[in-house]
Amino acid sequence: MNFDTLSFQNKKTLVRVDFNVPLSSDKKVTDDTRIREALPTIEKIIKDGGAVIIMSHLGRPKGERNPALSLAPVAEHLQTLVGAPVSFCTQCVGDEAKTAAKNLKMGEILVLENLRYHTEEEKGDEAFAKQLAQLGDFYVNDAFGTAHRAHASTATIARNFPKAKSFGYLIQKELSSISKVLKDGKAPITAIIGGAKVSSKITIIENMMSAVNHIVIGGGMAFTFLKAKGFSVGSSLVEDDYVALAKKLIIQAEETGVKLHIPIDSICADKFAADANVTITDNENVADGLMGLDIGPKTLAFYKDVVNQS
Repeated sequence: MNFDTLSFQNKKTLVRVDFNVPLSSDKKVTDDTRIREALPTIEKIIKDGGAVIIMSHLGRPKGERNPALSLAPVAEHLQTLVGAPVSFCTQCVGDEAKTAAKNLKMGEILVLENLRYHTEEEKGDEAFAKQLAQLGDFYVNDAFGTAHRAHASTATIARNFPKAKSFGYLIQKELSSISKVLKDGKAPITAIIGGAKVSSKITIIENMMSAVNHIVIGGGMAFTFLKAKGFSVGSSLVEDDYVALAKKLIIQAEETGVKLHIPIDSICADKFAADANVTITDNENVADGLMGLDIGPKTLAFYKDVVNQS
């Protein structure tokens, strides 16, 4: 379904976005890139004469209300970027959310509170998804960063809108870009994959094996691969249950002729804090008592060469 051809006139549209943005200590948005990326979708709905109900998560509150992870500051920042009135609801389901959605007028935007205040969100709970679905007439998923997760607001909720759902402009653009690279791209093609967990990227990596020439691994997941190759990782983030699978992916890459690149040095610290003692490793090994937090300068230069040749 082409988003351009849809009309949202007189529709209250639930839009799942990825507003998981960094906040300063005084609760100000410090990087609004993800918010700006969703603006075309939001503005299209408003211009059509509809209303927008924003759903998102922020951080990892693990099913508990955490004031530091409220979306209220994000709603305030959104108001500075759009010409439509923006309101905020301190709930995402329940009577307060129902009332806020009912009172929402066409041409207005409502931001719901952090979905992950409820454990049901990440569990993909059907009852929770149904409560969200009752707030709107149409469902749009424009949260590319979380579209791969089978959560209540991304996968489960869509079943409640059999003929009234669509991707937004952002996902439409990303899918078009991916298709362009994978189908029409000139070799060598490089995929850069990061994030904290290998477990959530397994299918992506396996599918990439037949489509790319290089896979560059960064983020916390790199240390699971380093451990799989026999290097020491200190107290770095590692998914021990997936070390064997990481080994399998390394072997699979070798067998298919894909060059899978992992860090050759790391920026480390003795703790995850602003006042931590920071050091850079000479090689792939992270010493005991240290945790790897990012790629080191050698890796940065190496990865840069790989990308520049792609």
